[in-house]
Amino acid sequence: MKSGKHPYRNLVLITQLGIQIMVPIFMCLFLGIFLDSHFSAGFFTIVFLILGVLAGGRNAYILAMSSIEGEKKQERGKDGEYK
Repeated sequence: MKSGKHPYRNLVLITQLGIQIMVPIFMCLFLGIFLDSHFSAGFFTIVFLILGVLAGGRNAYILAMSSIEGEKKQERGKDGEYK
């Protein structure tokens, strides 16, 4: 996909990447803070924050790889070769 060909598709992809990174981080952070306040512990926030960062990175990687694979499929012709 060329950058000038589909500007809205690129904007949507960037937005999806941001959302898929931020949502797991914030969800795990809030869960860690809740568990710390409920159990009077101090380590849940750090553990869940690390898990959220790892999950967000995994989500972003999967989205990026599927986007690249979709671009490759669009470039292929009907006979399966690249144009």
